[in-house]
Amino acid sequence: MKNYKFILSGGGTGGHIYPAIAIANELKSHFPDAEILFVGAQDKMEMQKVPQAGYKIEGLWIAGLQRKLTLQNLMFPFKLLSSLWKSKKIIKNFQPDAVIGTGGFASGPLLQVANSLNIPTVIQEQNSYPGITNKLLSKKANSICVAYDNLDRFFPKNKIVLTGNPVRQDLLDVDSKKYEGITYFNLDASKKTLLVLGGSLGARRLNRLIEKELDFLLANDIQVFWQCGKLYFDEYQIYNKRTDVQVVAFIDRMDLIYAASDFVISRAGASSVSELCLVGKPTIFIPSPNVAEDHQTKNANAIVDKKGAILIKESELDEKFETTFSNLISNENLQKELSKNIKMLAKPNATKDIVAEIIKLIKS
Repeated sequence: MKNYKFILSGGGTGGHIYPAIAIANELKSHFPDAEILFVGAQDKMEMQKVPQAGYKIEGLWIAGLQRKLTLQNLMFPFKLLSSLWKSKKIIKNFQPDAVIGTGGFASGPLLQVANSLNIPTVIQEQNSYPGITNKLLSKKANSICVAYDNLDRFFPKNKIVLTGNPVRQDLLDVDSKKYEGITYFNLDASKKTLLVLGGSLGARRLNRLIEKELDFLLANDIQVFWQCGKLYFDEYQIYNKRTDVQVVAFIDRMDLIYAASDFVISRAGASSVSELCLVGKPTIFIPSPNVAEDHQTKNANAIVDKKGAILIKESELDEKFETTFSNLISNENLQKELSKNIKMLAKPNATKDIVAEIIKLIKS
């Protein structure tokens, strides 16, 4: 059997890195002898996360364009040329059978070079509104795996495959792990648990909201498990002194905290949305308005429009948060409806379907 070689590129945030790792693991289960190489941005979190998952990674000197005139923007053409040159060198040395991009700065130059060398490329677009890199790459890509409907506005229709986003496989059966989760995180089994997710780096506005509303939340006889992100942990860990509050920078067992939770407040990054569909807990999305093309709001609305979650805009938090949350925790019918509807949007076989698409390409 041929010894296949694959390059995966995605990074900058956990939302790009973890899907790439999930795809790599699934490729390994099909082709145990396959050689897999990752390419990332040299100063981003993928340089740690990918080796921790057991894969080799090469870094490119690349960063995105800022929205205002900065020194970084003036450096961009040099970084881009350097990244294109290094991508060419990596591809020529490694000779992959296919190159897969899951988003992030580094995937741009790498897939551009792969396309120019006629190596099969697959784009995995996580969001309901694609970024500029994937829009440009889509013209030459062989296949585009998407998680939302109606993306033929941005991509060639004949290349689109609706697969969903890769998610951690340990989330497929969280319902059976509730007691294990409560024990693992030392929670009070007699109380409902609110899980607050601000993403791997954290979300300042979400953290300020929870700080301001903590007394209100605890007065509702709820315990709060608050993932504030590594950028904010020093500032908020003081709240660990309070009863019924746990503040963490990062969660090592997402399956168990989802299992133990009764309600979720979350940003609406693509990976978080896909995970929450699988987990099926009553969720309030507070999308970040500071991301390209406001794509988090679009991600959240794809769920809210099907009555699978509640959305509160950042600008409306002060007037709407307390009444919305009170209504959710007191209305069991609403909780059941949200859970049922969000679960119907889950795509548990996404990773397998994406890998099936890659296999189809390399076999043809």
